[in-house]
Amino acid sequence: MDTSPGPGRLMLLDTASMYFRAFFGSPEILAPDGTNVNAVRGMVGYLAYLVEQYRPTHLACCWDEDWRPAWRVDLLPSYKAHRVVVPVAGAPDIEEVPDPLEVQVPIIREVLEAFGIAVVGAAGYEADDVIGTLATGAGQPVDVVTGDRDLFQLVDDDAGVRILYIGKGVGKHEQVTESWVEQKYGVSARQYADFATLRGDASDGLPGVKGVGEKTAATLLERFGDIDGIVAAAADPDSDLAPGPRLKIKDAADYLAVAPTVVAVARDIDLPRGDALALPAAPADPDALAVLTERWGLTTSVERLTGILAG
Repeated sequence: MDTSPGPGRLMLLDTASMYFRAFFGSPEILAPDGTNVNAVRGMVGYLAYLVEQYRPTHLACCWDEDWRPAWRVDLLPSYKAHRVVVPVAGAPDIEEVPDPLEVQVPIIREVLEAFGIAVVGAAGYEADDVIGTLATGAGQPVDVVTGDRDLFQLVDDDAGVRILYIGKGVGKHEQVTESWVEQKYGVSARQYADFATLRGDASDGLPGVKGVGEKTAATLLERFGDIDGIVAAAADPDSDLAPGPRLKIKDAADYLAVAPTVVAVARDIDLPRGDALALPAAPADPDALAVLTERWGLTTSVERLTGILAG
C-alpha cells in the first residue's frame, strides 16, 4: 500500500461517517463523569492512524452544516426523508442520532479545534459537497476518507484524487482508484454518479429506476455513456434499446430529470484552502486541550495524536 506523502498531500475526512463508525463499532468508554466518549476516543484514534499512515501536509475534517439541504429535498422529497426526526422550517431538519452519540459530537469538534485541525463546513451544504469542492482543483494529491460510496464520483487518477474507503473499517480501508471502480462496478469513476442514480440507494432515499439494478445500470452506461444518452435512447424509436429497459427509463422520466443534480456533489463552494488547511505540528491551544483531555478521559488517544503530529 503506497502511503508516501509525495510533494504534499491533502486529506479530507467525511467526519460524520467516521464518528458514526467509531460510535457503533466501539464498546462504551466512560469519561470520569460517566459520559460515554467512545466516538470521541475513536475519532482521535482514527486521526492518529491515518496521519501516521499517510502523512498528509494538509487535512480538513469536513462537516455537515446541513445534512439534508433544502435544495436537494425540493428536487427529490424522498432524499434522506427516513432519517428525519423533527422537520424544522427554515433550518436544517433534525437527523436521527442516538443520544449517547449526539452529546459527543460537540466534544469532537472542541477537541479538533483545540488541536488546530481544520473543521470545514458550509451553510446549506453537506460534508460531501465540502469534500467535492476541496478535492477539485486542489493542486496536490488528495485522499478522501469516507464510508460513503457516493464519493466514488470524485476519483480521478490524473488529478491524484483517490478514496480511502472505510466500509470494512478504518484499519481495513481500501484505496479506491479508477481501475478499482471499473473492476468493482463495470463503470468509470466519472460515470459513478449516474450509476448510483440509476441503481438507487435506500440509505439516502434514492429510489433509483424501478427494475434497474447494478448490472443493468452498468450495461446501459457502457452502451449510452451517461443518463442523458440513456434517456435520449429511450425516446428514440430507432435506437436499439430493448423494450423492457426502454419502458423502465420512460417511466422514471420525472426522477431522472432531477436525481442527477441531487446525487452530484457540489464542487464550487467558496471555502478556505491552502494554509488554512495545513496540518499542525503541535496543538493550537494546549491549555484547552489539556482541560478537555482531563474532563473526558482522553489522555492516551490525545498523547498519541500529539506525538504523531510532532512527527
